[in-house]
Amino acid sequence: MTAEGFLEGRRLQMARGVLLQCIMGGYPPARFYGSDDGDLALVPDPAQIHRLPWSKRPRALAICDADELTGESSRLSTRGQLKAVIARYAALGLAPVVATELEFFVFAPNTDPTQPFQSPVGLDGRREDGQSAFSVSSNNGLRPFFSEVYECMAALGLPRDTFMHEMGVSQFEINLLHGDPLLLADQTLLFKHLLKEVALKHGLTVVCMAKPLAHTPGSSMHIHQSIVEIATGRNVFSDGNGEPTATFRHFIGGQQAGMADFTALFAPNVNSYQRLCHPFASPNNACWSHDNRAAGLRIPASSPVARRVENRLPGADANPYLAIAASLAAGLYGIENRLEPSEAIQGEFEVPDNLSLPCTLHAALERLKRSQLAKELFGKEFIEGYVASKTMELTSFFDEITPWERRVLAAQA
Repeated sequence: MTAEGFLEGRRLQMARGVLLQCIMGGYPPARFYGSDDGDLALVPDPAQIHRLPWSKRPRALAICDADELTGESSRLSTRGQLKAVIARYAALGLAPVVATELEFFVFAPNTDPTQPFQSPVGLDGRREDGQSAFSVSSNNGLRPFFSEVYECMAALGLPRDTFMHEMGVSQFEINLLHGDPLLLADQTLLFKHLLKEVALKHGLTVVCMAKPLAHTPGSSMHIHQSIVEIATGRNVFSDGNGEPTATFRHFIGGQQAGMADFTALFAPNVNSYQRLCHPFASPNNACWSHDNRAAGLRIPASSPVARRVENRLPGADANPYLAIAASLAAGLYGIENRLEPSEAIQGEFEVPDNLSLPCTLHAALERLKRSQLAKELFGKEFIEGYVASKTMELTSFFDEITPWERRVLAAQA
């Protein structure tokens, strides 16, 4: 939209079905978004209008809510779903607080998708070989790129906590500062967009797939969650003596009750399960533990005021609005229904059958499709539409024969 049109308040409308557009560009049948495929209004959030600092020509980006023309939020909108979950907490006098940890890879351009990604050539003329995890000098070879990333983050008002090289080849992680869930989802979206745009300027490719390289750890989007009383700001996961509360237990119980049903919301793509099937601290389970990275729900070591629950299931490919909404909705369900969690696990452990999660997109979609809990918390229209769109993507994947199949199976009698 032109700046003039935007400043005049001209309403931007979009076909309702676009909210269910699959990643290949197609759409499920119209019955999933209304047979007329009428319009939605895109209503900009005044706090999320940003001049894009990496653009030579003046450009701005406005994050919008997708609202029905009657004024209410569209049930197909993931941002709207997150706002609805936050409102349910507010009705109880509570406010969730979250932080996201986003991992990503920086690669050289990949013009042939049949070939593996490669790390870029750095300032020293060499490609990283995977020996730089957590090194203080590990991003020196990409210093011009990261310098502009930091500058653009500051210009967009994206506060960062820590930035580090992760375990994978040319893999990095950023921890965004904790705060309001909607703000963190917006910031996560903006940061991913920023990364890709700045990378293009530097002749690089940023990849937020869950598992872009074989034999290498995947990329997660861990979600740290706590809840405070709106009136006092007190963390309700800790009592006056600094001990865990019943609310803390019930929140974990709700997370456990929802994780299997919601796996397709946390791990939305075929590739998501490549990360989960080769764990590398990416656990595919609903166990919980004190500071054990093998558990899907980890309680990090902290002071009582910072007591929180880390959901380690979502990958970097997850929709931040939907992943945060699903995790918080599950926790609230546990609080409202006083659900008790399983016993905490420590050390090496075997995952009980009742705490294992779907390990393929097909299994996850079948679980989500049957889930009455998901339909109760997010609405039948959203869940059925989401499953329809993701089923199209899965079908498209199965329409192709992979190099592994040709390499390994072609010679079989």
